[in-house]
Amino acid sequence: MAIDLAQDAHVQDLAERTARFVREVVVPVEEAHGGVLPSDGERVRLQDAARAAGVFAPHAAPEFGGHGLDMCGRAAVFTEAGYSLLGPIALNIAAPDEGNIHLLERIASEDQKVRYLAPLAAGDVRSCFAMTEPSPGAGSDPDALSTTATRVDGGWRIDGRKWFITGADGAAFAIVMARTSGVPGDRGGATMFLVDADNPGMTIGRHIPTLDESLYGGHLEVGFSDCRVTDDAVLGEVDEGYRYAQVRLGPARLTHCMRWLGIARRAQDIAVAWAAERQVFGSRLADLGMAQAMIADNEIDIAAARGLVLRACWELDQGRPAGMEVSIAKTFTAEAVWRVVDRALQLNGGRGVSGDVLLSRFLREVRPFRIYDGPSETHRWSIARRTVARATR
Repeated sequence: MAIDLAQDAHVQDLAERTARFVREVVVPVEEAHGGVLPSDGERVRLQDAARAAGVFAPHAAPEFGGHGLDMCGRAAVFTEAGYSLLGPIALNIAAPDEGNIHLLERIASEDQKVRYLAPLAAGDVRSCFAMTEPSPGAGSDPDALSTTATRVDGGWRIDGRKWFITGADGAAFAIVMARTSGVPGDRGGATMFLVDADNPGMTIGRHIPTLDESLYGGHLEVGFSDCRVTDDAVLGEVDEGYRYAQVRLGPARLTHCMRWLGIARRAQDIAVAWAAERQVFGSRLADLGMAQAMIADNEIDIAAARGLVLRACWELDQGRPAGMEVSIAKTFTAEAVWRVVDRALQLNGGRGVSGDVLLSRFLREVRPFRIYDGPSETHRWSIARRTVARATR
């Protein structure tokens, strides 16, 4: 099976312009604020600059102001954007908005696209995706979903508690996963709802303290109590929420990989530049065998992760489910990026753990990726099951 991973001229040009924009405009802001966006005003300013540079919303359809890139095209551009922690925010391709834009393009009605997708793709509003629940609710096992949506006159009543909802602080609306049939533990029976932030039945709770801080809007607890929505708030069809979640989660796992590969390249660049100038034990650090091994292993991890991501992207672009390929790419990339940043920090010694370079910030940001979008252990379980099933068919 031949796989052509060559990018066309438009994608190559967009990736090059994105690289320049991130290095010249975004990185100085990132370094000035320690990798954490200081305010929503700064988000708007960066997005305006990205729009002026012609690199804004590369994933969104042209009718919504984007470039309409397929998954392989996104891999090239998103990795360049991810060279800075703030690059994805500037291009409006950060989680969770990027995944929600993809989902709304695929599933939303025309009225919902006008009301929710258009302002989200334009960067006029932010959003969140409310699926994860505190134990014993939905997390790594989505079938444990316990939030309910019950039919009432004129629509639905949503009741339940969510947590670790990224971007909920300041989001204009949430895409909420709620059980409309069955009981927790049953397969199926979930429905997606669009809930406006000003709905009195939706309450934004505390910010959960976490290792990472670069995902804008934090990770929050969100409550739903007698939250009333009309029938036109249903996203897609009733009881099809899990199927729609796969429409979002497969590509979102890969776009996370793309963005973090950008940070891995950034960390490697910092490490190599330092190793080339640092004098130690009578020679450059870069001339010492153990340092060379770490530099080489970083290159290997980055190249291997990029290849796995592109293979999974190609499968999705062919219209295939690509569950196996996505799980392999996500698991390997999450662990490889951690190794790359960790080695880069080690090569920088005391400088690496200081605030003089952002490597310690990068390390805190990439560690949770081994849990987000499915822990590595869950993906390994899925990979093993598929492998055994294939062998016994």
